[in-house]
Amino acid sequence: MQLSTIRRTAIAGSRSRRQRGFTLIEIMVVIAILGILAALIVPKIMSRPDEARRVAAKQDIGTVMQALKLYRLDNGRYPTQEQGLRALIEKPATDPVPNNWKDGGYLERLPNDPWGNGYQYLNPGVHGEIDVFSYGADGKAGGEGNDADVGSWQ
Repeated sequence: MQLSTIRRTAIAGSRSRRQRGFTLIEIMVVIAILGILAALIVPKIMSRPDEARRVAAKQDIGTVMQALKLYRLDNGRYPTQEQGLRALIEKPATDPVPNNWKDGGYLERLPNDPWGNGYQYLNPGVHGEIDVFSYGADGKAGGEGNDADVGSWQ
């Protein structure tokens, strides 16, 4: 009998504890912890779009560089500075006119960088035989952070 009485008491005690709910202090502690976490995480999440733009620019530059390498394989040289990246989508009319230019071009279209500006092309390049690059968010040479140039040499 005593054993069943102890079980009933234990069951009744656990029911009353389950129905009690949270105290105001417990709720305030949880809200404070969430606030601290938000203060630490939100700035990192807010910089993600800028980071994504830089990654997209690097991928675009990689694609353009591959097209330029195919152009060189077909024609024995890269497009001149005057011919520019446009030589990848339409056959150049200025000298040296490529003899084996691929019908349909090497790219469907010239992409703009994630900030809406055209990619830059240098032949001869400063960092390599040729350079393809974006001026970054500010659209000007140099800069730091989001304004830094993104190029084929990186």
